[in-house]
Amino acid sequence: MEVVKTEIPDVLILKPKVFGDDRGFLMESFNHRTWLETTGLDLDFVQDNHSSSARGVLRGLHYQIRQPQGKLVRVVAGEVFDVAVDVRRSSPTFGKWAGVRLSGENKLQFWIPPGFAHGFLVLSEQADFLYKATDYYQPEHERTIIWNDPEINISWPEKIIPELSAKDVTAPLFKDAEVFD
Repeated sequence: MEVVKTEIPDVLILKPKVFGDDRGFLMESFNHRTWLETTGLDLDFVQDNHSSSARGVLRGLHYQIRQPQGKLVRVVAGEVFDVAVDVRRSSPTFGKWAGVRLSGENKLQFWIPPGFAHGFLVLSEQADFLYKATDYYQPEHERTIIWNDPEINISWPEKIIPELSAKDVTAPLFKDAEVFD
């Protein structure tokens, strides 16, 4: 596995080794030993999630203010633009974002550490999105920031009018959001 740094040092893009031929491919999507050796992060993933969404669905920007989750995400079918936003007030990259296109074709993975908001926009007709989380989902601790916040100013890659959940439509601006110290 190759680790690629982003503009935010804690956020990583991972390129797994893929072995393929005319019959298909094989890749190791996660190996704790390799993860530790390449990232230096000794973490326990406690929950795996799978979401499927249609083109234009935008999920996020979500995070848990207590029991924050680190997320290792990837797309197994389709394509998304995935974003991590630093919501740690004491961080030098507070309010900054990093993004990457994830697809079933490129097989990239994206590490979003605890203390970051996360969101993605589906670019293909359909996308199957998988993520491993370092803590359990706790809906009472979930917080949301509006996807098009002018202060964060994410450069979403396509002019798609996003389809949002009710909680994402009414999400607060970054300046009004509860964040980490």
